[in-house]
Amino acid sequence: MAAYKTLNSQDIIISPLEVSKGFSFEGNALTASNVAIDRYLGNKFAPQESTGYITEYSQSAIYYQTQQLYYSNFVSSSNGNVQKANILKINVDGTTTGKIASNAFENFIPTDLLPQRFWLTSSYSAASLTGEGYGTVEYGDTVYGIEIFEPIIATMSIPRALFGDYIIPKSIIITTDSGSYFDDGEGRLQMSTPSSSVQDSITVGNVIYEHGIIVFTGGTRQEGTGESGSYGDAEYGSGFYGGRTVGNNDSENFVKTSNITCSFSSSFTIYETQYKCTIGESEFNYTLNPSMINSGSNIGAMQSFATESYFDPYVTTVGLYNNDQELLAVGKLAQPLPTSKTTDTTILVNIDRQ
Repeated sequence: MAAYKTLNSQDIIISPLEVSKGFSFEGNALTASNVAIDRYLGNKFAPQESTGYITEYSQSAIYYQTQQLYYSNFVSSSNGNVQKANILKINVDGTTTGKIASNAFENFIPTDLLPQRFWLTSSYSAASLTGEGYGTVEYGDTVYGIEIFEPIIATMSIPRALFGDYIIPKSIIITTDSGSYFDDGEGRLQMSTPSSSVQDSITVGNVIYEHGIIVFTGGTRQEGTGESGSYGDAEYGSGFYGGRTVGNNDSENFVKTSNITCSFSSSFTIYETQYKCTIGESEFNYTLNPSMINSGSNIGAMQSFATESYFDPYVTTVGLYNNDQELLAVGKLAQPLPTSKTTDTTILVNIDRQ
């Protein structure tokens, strides 16, 4: 049994509420069906090689898709070959040198403070940094006797069911055999080796927080300083003035190792719907509790005390129904609430949903 009262539009309020949740996974748990974090290698020269643990793609497709989505403003084209971009640099005196090659694409940059991104188009041996041709090495077999290697990137794809609206900046921690990775809160992926500290970290990629994508592109640092060695224009796979190299082996280890842990926090928006259920001073003054039905000689009649004027029924449950009087939700009060003959009583029912 129930008593019904129609709710008006002003009785219903919907409010967004942002909440966060932390996740941590290790080893094969990343690819479990209820997690589905996938990792891919991207190699522009390997169209026949597949990659991915859950869904397989061509390695060259991963390379070019990642480039187009997140790095297209940071590469320029000459004779059909992708080359190093002319990145804007801020000088000590406040002046700027260079510019981003193109801003025709949305690359999902999280900050305007340091918008540089490095996309490797070819990787070179360390000798390339000592020769006269540094910075002008053309794609091909060899130039100035310098060997050119295949550029390999690595990506990690976190499903929306886990990252929600976005990954919370400065929450990512990934460990592999090569070292530890973390984000700096500005969309840059940092790496510190087991023998180094956070202060000696190297920028090795980027994080696309709103897509749940982590991209490993490699990087260098000046030996002994812990500072980035011209990240954004130093050639991939090469030391910079004798600096530490992060190369293809690190990319492959990022994807292929089973000795990996990954933790991050995600932001989710849920919507709280509040229903204002108001009992007027003259409403719901009749109890529906079956224990109040007389079971004696006067079967079906209410207990005598329940019909007296001083009797006030208590509210214990609020049900929300649709227009067909189908029960959709139930709200239970912490303790029975007596109705009033002199004032209105309002009960708020809150329902959270994504």
